[in-house]
Amino acid sequence: MLTVGCAPEEMGIGPALAIPSLLDRHGLSLDDIDLFEINEAFAAQLVYCRDRLGLDPKKLNVNGGAISIGHPYGMSGSRLVGHALLEGRRRGARFAGVSMCVGWGMRAAALLQVAS
Repeated sequence: MLTVGCAPEEMGIGPALAIPSLLDRHGLSLDDIDLFEINEAFAAQLVYCRDRLGLDPKKLNVNGGAISIGHPYGMSGSRLVGHALLEGRRRGARFAGVSMCVGWGMRAAALLQVAS
């Protein structure tokens, strides 16, 4: 798990900042991650993060994201981790990455190793 910060007016682009820092910490690249779950409330935020990171759409929010599934207060992290682990197991993934904006300039990302 890693948290990073940026200016509050940059709210929504947190995953584009947190994911590279997380992967650097673990000596991994985007190509090492089989599945990404990114929680953002607005489509423009997710599109920006996807494009800035160059994520493969086939590996990103494969069953829908916060817009289609929802993101109730206090459970976004649980939903992200649960979906990443369940779908990762179905797909035979080794690693999954999850990320979200926490608000007011805080960003979080976590690396999960999927049990086979």
